Amino acid sequence: MSPTPQRIVCVAGARPNYMKIKPVLDALEARGAETVLVHTGQHYDPAMNEVFFQDLGLRPPDHFLGVGSGSHATQTARVMTAFEPLLDTVAPDAVVVVGDVNSTLACALVTAKAGPLLAHVEAGLRSRDWSMPEEVNRVATDRLSDYLLAPSPDAADNLRAEGYRDDQIHVVGNVMIDTLFANRERAAASDILARLGHEPGTYGLVTLHRPANVDDPEVLAGLLKALGEIAAHCPLVLPVHPRAAGKLTALGVPGGIRLVPPAGYLDFVALQAGARIVLTDSGGVQEETTALGVPCVTLRDNTERPITVEEGTNVLAGRDPDRVTATALRVLADPPPPRRPELWDGRAGERIARVILEGGTAAGRPRPTDAPPGRADRPEWPDHEDRPPRQVRDR
Repeated sequence: MSPTPQRIVCVAGARPNYMKIKPVLDALEARGAETVLVHTGQHYDPAMNEVFFQDLGLRPPDHFLGVGSGSHATQTARVMTAFEPLLDTVAPDAVVVVGDVNSTLACALVTAKAGPLLAHVEAGLRSRDWSMPEEVNRVATDRLSDYLLAPSPDAADNLRAEGYRDDQIHVVGNVMIDTLFANRERAAASDILARLGHEPGTYGLVTLHRPANVDDPEVLAGLLKALGEIAAHCPLVLPVHPRAAGKLTALGVPGGIRLVPPAGYLDFVALQAGARIVLTDSGGVQEETTALGVPCVTLRDNTERPITVEEGTNVLAGRDPDRVTATALRVLADPPPPRRPELWDGRAGERIARVILEGGTAAGRPRPTDAPPGRADRPEWPDHEDRPPRQVRDR
């Protein structure tokens, strides 16, 4: 008699999660696992939701929690109260959470208290900026997890420095790149450039959505000034994130910057692949441009993906308008050579499935609090004594 397949709950809540969970679902199912896809509804706008499921070939979720928007506390609480009874009913062997959004932390908390094994995809990423809500979510989720699935060696180094056990840490590669590679040919067939009247290599692409960049009118105005100066050398296309649309309209957008509706996954990959330069505050875009070999300028003071700077095409510019302009013009004149980190090879999902399905059950596995002899019973937390005051923002 064959053994009963393991039942694995996979959680997605926001747009970046969809690209991350698809290769994990596929690989688990290919190895015979029973998978249950839970969509928390943290992103609910059709432009941020249904179109991505369609583009990725991601099946409809088995359960939709419909939590919607709200403050960090409200949104996290809604996910927890909706996920807890579902987890009790489904009774999985393990739960997989991805990334660093509020849904990630909320489902991790419920899982840790309920008892199934917890796997965190993209574990160990650190910006060391405690004012970022995502950093809080990352650190706390890692602390609760049985399997820390790191995308790159630097993330694993962060986890070891914080005191996690070696048997928890697995360098598996980058699931975002799995999805990118699986869809390259379909994205290449997109007509988005023709619709916008651009040829490959003749435009720059911009994304802005981080609260630190779009919620402060002074910061956003400075970035728009810099983008206007860059646009004088290279016209820019800016797909408008819903949380930034009204703020951009209120401030006014300089000439040379074309606002367009949010793009689906395939169209957005095509826009990235054809761009002469990408300017972004998105972590996922830093990774995708590195895999595509496209020059990227990150409009942030830090990045939790330093490997894209060290081994990729990403340059960290900060948010000072003069520095952003100077950095972008330098990259336009002398683009970095294409480089791709090791294990960003399209097989991260397979490695993740192997770790989860061969790791045993919760009853027989050491849990996150079980430290080996001579090691502290919890990891050292990053030093944030000088951190700025936290701000509650709508994600």
